[in-house]
Amino acid sequence: MKSVWRKLAHSAVLCLCGVLSPSAYAWEFTPGAPCKLSHSGPDATVELTYDPTLPLYTIAIMPKKPFEPAPVFAVIFEGPRGLTISTNRHQLSDGGRKLTVNDTGFGNVLNGLQFNRTATAELGQRRLSFPLDNAAPAVAAFRECAPPVS
Repeated sequence: MKSVWRKLAHSAVLCLCGVLSPSAYAWEFTPGAPCKLSHSGPDATVELTYDPTLPLYTIAIMPKKPFEPAPVFAVIFEGPRGLTISTNRHQLSDGGRKLTVNDTGFGNVLNGLQFNRTATAELGQRRLSFPLDNAAPAVAAFRECAPPVS
């Protein structure tokens, strides 16, 4: 019975994300294995996945214009719960057209996406900003798909 209610809640959130999102650049949750949270904007596409079989979280950013290599990748979240996250464990592939970071926990990333107004990906001198309008319902659904994170 609990599983049925969870599936109904996911369906309701998916419907609300589609109805409440006025922009063509909405954040979208896709259930499955792996579950996915994605956003396509004018400059890039962002995709977060969680694969419970590993377990592993991945964020991939695919810019329209390739990234140049740099030693540190950062995401700056601006809003009521602003924070900056950085790593040197990022990977560039496809000639700089895909930046990927894998980790076993994404609590700070999910909090940043759910509770702020913008996210800016930074690699070297390159900055790509993503609005987080209406991202919260899709992030909440993604959290339900994945186990609780701190």
